[in-house]
Amino acid sequence: MSELHPVIRPRRLRQSPALRRLTAETRLHPAELILPMFVREGTSEPVPIGSMPGVQQHSIDSLKRAAVEAAEAGVGGVMLFGVPETRDAVGSAATDPEGILNVATRALVAEVGDALVVQTDLCLDEFTDHGHCGVLDDAGHVDNDATLERYRDMALAQAEAGSQLLGLSGMMDGQVGAVREALDAVGRHDVVLLAYAAKYASAFYGPFREAVDSQLSGDRRAYQQDPANRREGLREARLDLDEGADILMVKPALSYLDVLSDVASISDVPVWAYQVSGEYAMVEAAAAHGWIDRRRIVEETLIGARRAGADAIMTYWATEVAGWLR
Repeated sequence: MSELHPVIRPRRLRQSPALRRLTAETRLHPAELILPMFVREGTSEPVPIGSMPGVQQHSIDSLKRAAVEAAEAGVGGVMLFGVPETRDAVGSAATDPEGILNVATRALVAEVGDALVVQTDLCLDEFTDHGHCGVLDDAGHVDNDATLERYRDMALAQAEAGSQLLGLSGMMDGQVGAVREALDAVGRHDVVLLAYAAKYASAFYGPFREAVDSQLSGDRRAYQQDPANRREGLREARLDLDEGADILMVKPALSYLDVLSDVASISDVPVWAYQVSGEYAMVEAAAAHGWIDRRRIVEETLIGARRAGADAIMTYWATEVAGWLR
């Protein structure tokens, strides 16, 4: 081989769209996308979320329409978050059968339960008047074990409402084991548990606070993970696997692809990533100014998460991207 005439030419496989498509190592499919959805109590019309253009707090009717659209596009599932009218210190609305999240779950299971997986967020932050993911003790700190009791009750309420998959996002120690025990005790061995195993205390969650009308004062660094820590993500993942998690989540996606890759390398269950509100908002804001190619950026971020090891991705672009893929 001379310097000017190499024998090995990787560019051969990049020379046409057909060749690039044929030799692609990573692909997206609509069934690998999960659409997060917000449903607001007491509204008859969807309410736009200012920091997340194109995303809404749904009414029950608009929620059903959007879920049907997602199902028709081939999206794999929808993850529901409730926005109640009233909140209290223990998040009572979360376990009320007539609370907004449980009502919406029943409505969606009836509407699209045969077409996609109806999933529910199992966390107290949307329902508490202090905005934390658990019950507070007398000193104002989140009481881990008291919170587990609330999570057990939430799990039973959500399962009764028809949720097929519970997203345990609160980052309490022992939450997977506690919820699995509660479900098994009443014979609900069928309910899938998604453990937010590596969930970081991230600034990328900012727009989500508006989406759920969060009442949070302070931060969640005492229970969500430190962004500086990589090995800790693996430790949390292994604990959740030991407690019976059916699926593991890494959240956020963009800044934690190393953790996502780590978790995928040791997991014998599916691993998902959550492309969170701040990731969505940044792309939409830059695209609105004409600074980036919106579709290419959206696709590239999703491919990046898949390439790092995500078997599926929660993304606010799920229905739109599913349409592109189909």
